[in-house]
Amino acid sequence: MTLKLYVDRMSQPSRAVIIFCKLNGIDFEEIHINLSKRQQLSPEFKEINPMKQVPAIMDGRFKLFESHAILRYLACAFPGIADHWYPADLYKRAKVDSVLDWHHSNLRRGTAGYIFNTVLAPAFGLPLNPQAAAEAKKVLLASLANIESVWLQRKGRFLLGSGQPSIADLSLVCELIELEILDEKDRERIIGPYKRVLKWIDDTKNAMEPHLQEVHVILYKAKEKFHKQRHAVGSSIPQSSRKPDLHSKM
Repeated sequence: MTLKLYVDRMSQPSRAVIIFCKLNGIDFEEIHINLSKRQQLSPEFKEINPMKQVPAIMDGRFKLFESHAILRYLACAFPGIADHWYPADLYKRAKVDSVLDWHHSNLRRGTAGYIFNTVLAPAFGLPLNPQAAAEAKKVLLASLANIESVWLQRKGRFLLGSGQPSIADLSLVCELIELEILDEKDRERIIGPYKRVLKWIDDTKNAMEPHLQEVHVILYKAKEKFHKQRHAVGSSIPQSSRKPDLHSKM
């Protein structure tokens, strides 16, 4: 039976799973669970994932959720998957697992929290939350510093000093590409100082083309939409009611 992916391409973990399947020639049926319409809360989807989150998969009768568990499963369950994705060597595999475990409690928390509270919240009927965004930004910046100084090593183009990408590279790069949805100046302020991270992002993108770019098209379209909305809101505010720019030169 064909593998079923229950995903929303606006979700970073969903994109990582889709890209892995495409890169490795795994046939799948993509079932769109629209998060903005709260389809993940439906009784039908609860039968697939009682946690009501994407991504989730069904491989025959086997159901699985949590993106890192899914990536590990796919790397092991399907024939012909190159060893570099999730090495058979116990020590190398444990290192990949350490990055994945770190990711969700650090980089994921910072990136998702910052983007949601600065850009995405209105799409879900919620107000932007500058205080929550500020707290998430601290986690995001600390995470970028750790990628720069700990996970990226002097040898090798990829995480952990590897010469080829692992599922950890895939998961983390999809997370950081999410920053593309921000205003360009905001994104540059956040990630610009981390030169090794930027080079690693470029190397990882190049290693995963054309599928990485294709799966992220929805994110780039969303960026244009949110940018137009912000511009429209800013243009509709009367000049007299706008706050003065205290940082501008007089």
